[in-house]
Amino acid sequence: MRRKRVVSLVLAFCASVVSLCGQGFRNPILPGFHPDPSVCRVGDDYYLVNSSFQYFPGVPIHHSKDLVHWESIGYCLTRESQLKLDRATFGGGIYAPTIRVHEGRFYMVTNVSDRGNFYVYTDNPAEEWSDPIWVNRPGIDPDLFFDDDGRCYFLSTSDDLLQVCEIDILTGELLSEPHVLWGGTGGRYPEGPHLYKKDGYYYLMIAEGGTEYGHKVTIARSRSLYGPYESNPANPILTHANASGAHSPIQGTGHADLIEAHDGSWWMVFLAFRPQSYNHHLLGRETYLAPVRWNEEGWPVVNGDGTVSLEMDCPTLPSVEFPTPPVRDDFTEQVLGDEWNTLCRPHPEEITLSERPGWLRLHASTVTLDQPDSPVFLGRRQEDISFSATTLLDFSGLQEGAEAGITTYMSTDYRYDLSVVRREEGAFLTLNYRLGLLHHREAEIPLEGNIVYLRVEGKNDRYSYRYSLDGAQYESVGSMDTRFLSSETAGGFTGIYLGLFAQSRQQDTSTADFDWFDYAGEP
Repeated sequence: MRRKRVVSLVLAFCASVVSLCGQGFRNPILPGFHPDPSVCRVGDDYYLVNSSFQYFPGVPIHHSKDLVHWESIGYCLTRESQLKLDRATFGGGIYAPTIRVHEGRFYMVTNVSDRGNFYVYTDNPAEEWSDPIWVNRPGIDPDLFFDDDGRCYFLSTSDDLLQVCEIDILTGELLSEPHVLWGGTGGRYPEGPHLYKKDGYYYLMIAEGGTEYGHKVTIARSRSLYGPYESNPANPILTHANASGAHSPIQGTGHADLIEAHDGSWWMVFLAFRPQSYNHHLLGRETYLAPVRWNEEGWPVVNGDGTVSLEMDCPTLPSVEFPTPPVRDDFTEQVLGDEWNTLCRPHPEEITLSERPGWLRLHASTVTLDQPDSPVFLGRRQEDISFSATTLLDFSGLQEGAEAGITTYMSTDYRYDLSVVRREEGAFLTLNYRLGLLHHREAEIPLEGNIVYLRVEGKNDRYSYRYSLDGAQYESVGSMDTRFLSSETAGGFTGIYLGLFAQSRQQDTSTADFDWFDYAGEP
């Protein structure tokens, strides 16, 4: 009996240690369109940024205590003085940010497609960031590296080469000529450079292969910042473009950043995507996490064999969770939640929460979803392959020629719209799709009254569209193939958004009011 009691106490102690340390997590750690992750640490606080392309505000930033659970704390680029995306096209806008902290100040450096490289800074990443400081260097995927002597170096990818120069961090002025560090291991599109210093070595980590199925992470090192750099003989250190990763539900692993945790463990954040429906992916490139160890030769080893899984069984930092976001946004707050974005620019006069308390009001614009511009559109990411999204629309404010509803949106040219159109003879519920040059109206249903419930349901192969007049009984409007909105079909670097919109054929005072919006994902 005594021995059994001792064994029980030992098992209980071990269980408590595992609980304290944490064991296992689920990938992705940031689902849906969250590409090009970069991470930094201050004490036991972690901050992560992602690309945002043509969406406003720009560069979402999340905070974590354990690298697994994340809370949104806003955006780095929240003002048009920081980010002008007028008529940014699909795939344009903000590319590949890097976040770093030096002497208590946070820096976020990035590239905007039509103007080049810049960085902003703040002493509190949850508050406002500075206006841009521009760096007169070409290239994409910039990185900032602060050496032990305080000097700051700017890295970017130009002409398929990883280049570096010293800059004045106060002004962005170039202090040295650019120097080529490395060209990678021979994979196409070497990009996304990050420079680290550990145990007397400078480590240069990059992505190769293109942000598709051949994506991979490679690394090289040198005793001197300017090289020459020795390629890791075990490259690539992360990829699913091999036999081990060929049948994984995760593909396109690459564009990574390394972080040493406050307990001394090492981790990698990186992008990847989840294929669905015949190897098409729609959610965009998401953010994933993997453990890293350093081998006897001083090279990083990612999760043992350079592959990852959805369910990761490994020790983690002590778990610190944040409240789960509610399914429903009832639009009762004075400001919109961080999950919402507009296209290209903000619309403070056309998208309001104050004109009808408890409702989101959209003022219809003559700029439509068909135009590469900034329509009156408010969208949130699709984060799950299986999900439902529902909203209640009051369309009494629509005038003849106006339209409002919900769009399943990949781009101007690739989307499905479930909307109410006002004509002289009345209001009609329509389901339309636009696929490149192909436009088609799948359904048209006359409506009575001024209220309609709109619902989108997503599954592996299909988007299904439903409506209700009482909020209880939903009728089918039709369904569409998911593949036609995939990145493989539509191109680009983003993912599906579920957007509320209002537009009109002529300048008028049409409005559309949305009482609430529900988003519920399924495992």
